[in-house]
Amino acid sequence: MPSPIHNRVDTIFVHVADLQKSIHWYSKLLGIPVAEGNHAGPIYTLDMGPGRPGLTLDNHCFDSDYELVPSNQPLFNLSAPDIHEAYRHVKELGAEIVSEIQTYPDLSDFSFRDPDGNIIMVCTCFT
Repeated sequence: MPSPIHNRVDTIFVHVADLQKSIHWYSKLLGIPVAEGNHAGPIYTLDMGPGRPGLTLDNHCFDSDYELVPSNQPLFNLSAPDIHEAYRHVKELGAEIVSEIQTYPDLSDFSFRDPDGNIIMVCTCFT
């Protein structure tokens, strides 16, 4: 039976406290420019490339009862061709490393916290 829901992810939400700070931090992390214009919120979506889900930062500025509670597990993973270079880049941004580089037969990964405590993973796949 066909589903009325498409089998694709359109965006990944990352909940943040300070939208401006997060926009600039994630833009540096990913090496992409900040879009021109006013970014007061509640959301800002980083373009992750054609055919890929966006990364939407959400500060919940219209939700007075919202409380930011970062996940204690990685929200998603980002891809990097060189895990060691990615690790150095994340350290230079001042991120707290949650798990050091781990290497398996088919991939290497590490995890870190963004400025709001959200855990993000970086992976290098060996294919």
